[in-house]
Amino acid sequence: MKPVIGIPLRYQKLVDNRAIVYLSERLRRTVQLAGGFVYSISPVQNLDNIHTKGNEFPELSDSEKEDINISLDMCDGIIFPGGIKFTPYDRYLFEMAIEKKIPVLGICLGMQEIGYYFNKKKIKPLKSLDHFDMNKDYLHTINLNKKGYLYSLLNKETIPVNSRHKYHLLENRHYTIEATCNNIIEAIKVKNKKYIIGLQFHPEIMYYYDDNAKIIFDDFFNQLSKN
Repeated sequence: MKPVIGIPLRYQKLVDNRAIVYLSERLRRTVQLAGGFVYSISPVQNLDNIHTKGNEFPELSDSEKEDINISLDMCDGIIFPGGIKFTPYDRYLFEMAIEKKIPVLGICLGMQEIGYYFNKKKIKPLKSLDHFDMNKDYLHTINLNKKGYLYSLLNKETIPVNSRHKYHLLENRHYTIEATCNNIIEAIKVKNKKYIIGLQFHPEIMYYYDDNAKIIFDDFFNQLSKN
């Protein structure tokens, strides 16, 4: 039976200003190519996620939390994808994934979401480095921590990556820094948890042309059979 990969839908608006929730087409295809069943997890609050400011989101009701838990009970793993913002729905989803010991892979905004959960407001805008390009296969290299999990997986000191982020995390005692680029944290692994990894780059896009990204992405799937 295929592992069920829960992916929370992200928020965006169309050119006519209509708000939508969406799942990246590349992420969908990559999860399916890697052998997973894609399960989209919808936001649960009855409000406009695009135009509501971060400090205006109400707390989740018990009914909304129940909806999230119903979704999680169907999932073998969770991928938190890139996007423009995260909300109480996303934070509670991550909290319950930890409680239920569901393996988690956070990508771009998903990694920042993991870091924020453990250290509130520790997300900073990039001011001097160009880490954003939608079109290049590789934008810069990252240095792997020789004592880290990713280094043990890839056995390489540096790897080239794509890059689409304008914010970054600061160091935190709850996770190990797995990789950096010019002192910017590019990958993390949460301590004392079964499998929670965050990446600033996008392995789901690189999966088709980069062996390192494929190994990292497939390793997430390997964890699901151990869950």
